[in-house]
Amino acid sequence: MIYLDTHVVVWLYAGDTNKLTKSGIGLINDNDLLISPIVQLELQYLLEIKRITQPADTILKDLSKTIGLKTCNKPFNDVIKQSISQNWTRDPFDRIIVAQASINKTKLLTKDKTILKNYNSACW
Repeated sequence: MIYLDTHVVVWLYAGDTNKLTKSGIGLINDNDLLISPIVQLELQYLLEIKRITQPADTILKDLSKTIGLKTCNKPFNDVIKQSISQNWTRDPFDRIIVAQASINKTKLLTKDKTILKNYNSACW
């Protein structure tokens, strides 16, 4: 099992796998894929500021069908409690995404240098 950061979800939906590393593609191919529910909200923000052109639901439904992407259903209160310890960033999306992965002691596929530096199970 591996969690995907928001930008990875966007690239997969766009078919832009050349932005991923070979090891990242291997992790995607070899694991069950999960996202934090906050990724859906971040996708909506990206739509609103016109950085993507499709609604979050469209992206997530497509990736669910094509690559088996699932949304983690850990209790939100547990995730928020875990996110409090992620005090290396002020970005609420990053805090919650990392907290979601860390609750399960699971890898997180991300290109984000700050996450890679601060979350031991982050990989790229």
